[in-house]
Amino acid sequence: MSVQDQTTTGVVLTPVAAGKVKTLLEQEGRDDLSLRVAVQPGGCSGLRYQLFFDERSLDGDVIAEFDGVHVVTDRMSAPYLSGAVVDFVDTIEKQGFTIDNPNASGSCACGDSFH
Repeated sequence: MSVQDQTTTGVVLTPVAAGKVKTLLEQEGRDDLSLRVAVQPGGCSGLRYQLFFDERSLDGDVIAEFDGVHVVTDRMSAPYLSGAVVDFVDTIEKQGFTIDNPNASGSCACGDSFH
């Protein structure tokens, strides 16, 4: 599934981000892991993003697939992340995953937390 095929009811993973996740999974030597995207209390703006590989399946998980990468969001985080786009940037100024979240009314300068 590509970004264009996904509705805004869940997290969207861009093709560039999906490619980076695939590379990281290959380096781990694992093909049984999903990318879990979650929010947790904390950070300077109230909530902070978490992205990590997970082999668990939790009750109520929202699951989507992008270019062969499974993206999982727990049911408590899903409303905060509906329509959020996860991308990967690799420029001279910045390298890493970014999240463009239409639900965030504000964020801090570090970009790791929002409210």
